[in-house]
Amino acid sequence: MAAIGKDITTAKGLLESGELVGIPTETVYGLAGNAFDPDAVAKIFAVKDRPSFDPLIIHTASLHQVSDFTTHIPDSLFLLAKKYWPGPLTLLLERKPNISDLVTSGLDTVAVRVPQHPLALSLLASLDFPLAAPSANPFGYISPTQADHVNAQLGDKIPYILDGGDCKVGLESTIVGMENGQVTVYRLGGLDIDAIESVVGRVVVKTHSSSNPKSPGMLKSHYAPKKPFVLGNLKELVNSCISEKKTFAVLSFKKHFAEIPETQQLDLSPTGDLDEAAKNLFAAMRALDSMDVSVILAELLPEEGLGRAINDRLRRAAADNKQGLHHSS
Repeated sequence: MAAIGKDITTAKGLLESGELVGIPTETVYGLAGNAFDPDAVAKIFAVKDRPSFDPLIIHTASLHQVSDFTTHIPDSLFLLAKKYWPGPLTLLLERKPNISDLVTSGLDTVAVRVPQHPLALSLLASLDFPLAAPSANPFGYISPTQADHVNAQLGDKIPYILDGGDCKVGLESTIVGMENGQVTVYRLGGLDIDAIESVVGRVVVKTHSSSNPKSPGMLKSHYAPKKPFVLGNLKELVNSCISEKKTFAVLSFKKHFAEIPETQQLDLSPTGDLDEAAKNLFAAMRALDSMDVSVILAELLPEEGLGRAINDRLRRAAADNKQGLHHSS
């Protein structure tokens, strides 16, 4: 398994030698490699078993450094960067030739962000190159929010994980670009739409693609547990599972079921706090996936604030279970 620690010098040395390192951010843990090194980038795809048509996100230490590998920042996106970087915001920008086709899946744009985590920022500031860093998990599976999550999934494939504690946001960054002169959201995430619209006005939301996505994180089926994951009315789903004698676990929001063992239900936020629910989402999904049950039941949250991004992840986790409980038997 990988070594886990807080030594930035160790992480820096490994990255400079072409190795991959698990790094913390405020959103989720990333699998990081030198974005200017095609071999390191290829290694990211291999370790994650990620399809080459799904582009990567570049992480850098400051807005000033973005000009090293992009041609320009449109005014609206610059305003967003000034307001929300460092933070859970990724911008799609026109790239310079020093960013390879492998990073961008052949697109003319590259996804860029400045993470809001002190260890990540210190590491990035110490390097002469930006880091390509998608989430540090096997492709399509639940994103990691703790160093131990990374080690459990990829620890036999990477040498080191920089431990920054639990991720404070717990959802991937919101991805924003320009399309036909309009600010466009390509992935809902840790920065909610209301915050973006408070700076640039109304935005267009385009969040799904079945193949060849325009930005990272757009694939329809993603962030999924290995067990069947079914979305719907929790009370009805629970009653159905009980009547059919299925073994199941429940992921809820502000709900408790007296008829279900405490150990088989997780509430994302008993007080109804959407920020708390976002922070707990992936760890809860991971815990339920490890239980000895045949199906995981879940419900959508209110479509407001971070609830929209949480629902996006829930829908994609359930995308392969459209037929519901009968499909999961």
